[in-house]
Amino acid sequence: MFRIFVPLSTKSKKTMKFIGIIPARYASTRFPAKPLAILGGKPVIQRVYEQVVGVLDDAYVATDDERIEAAVKAFGGKVVMTSVNHKSGTDRCYEAFTKVGEGYDVIVNIQGDEPFIQPSQLLAVKACFEDPTTQIATLVKPFTPEDGFAALENANSPKVVVNKNMNALYFSRSIIPYQRNADKQDWLAGHTYYKHIGLYAYRADALKEITSLPQSSLEIAESLEQLRWLENGYTIKVGLSQVETIGIDTPEDLAKAEAFLKQQEEKVFLFQARFSTVV
Repeated sequence: MFRIFVPLSTKSKKTMKFIGIIPARYASTRFPAKPLAILGGKPVIQRVYEQVVGVLDDAYVATDDERIEAAVKAFGGKVVMTSVNHKSGTDRCYEAFTKVGEGYDVIVNIQGDEPFIQPSQLLAVKACFEDPTTQIATLVKPFTPEDGFAALENANSPKVVVNKNMNALYFSRSIIPYQRNADKQDWLAGHTYYKHIGLYAYRADALKEITSLPQSSLEIAESLEQLRWLENGYTIKVGLSQVETIGIDTPEDLAKAEAFLKQQEEKVFLFQARFSTVV
């Protein structure tokens, strides 16, 4: 009798399952009801949802408002109701996961005001979990000299310092590192600075743990939740993206997004017209 031995290296690895959770609140100090604001004929939350579906294994909007729930159901999306008492999108994300995430390994937290999130960005954050030690992952985009120093010093655009393994060392609203021996106008040419993109993903056990942590001193100082995780010893893997995103925090941002969308639609129209002419 012959026995067939299968080398361990040929055994199939367990395929990780990714679920996207899109936290969406109705209340907002600067822009109330922004998930329902109309962008190019569709609610902002619908545009976010449509960018995510198909890239991840499943996706849900997590909200505390019946108006958002009704809007999501109206366009055929999946939605889960969560508590009105959450202090962060991470907390809302975890509650949603406990309700609809059974069997999923990684939870991807997509901001409900990012209608131009790209599939390539979701794939980049998924790729971070090919490293079995990754607990939490996020994305950055390199600043370029063309961005200008004003963009670099913008406190509303957090910067990220990473190590050689692309793990985050620190997040700050200040410019880090400070180039002591260079003129500020030359900083972008002399060093690669990274702009943080607020897309997160967590292994299920890590998400459960970080939502039970109290606020940390660094988090309070910078008003950046991710510093709580670093300060408590969690590793944040950083993926690279070359795509610029447009978040919607104010009515002015919505106007900019509308203009950007029209530009994109015009490009698609011109491409299709050119292709049909060639055919």
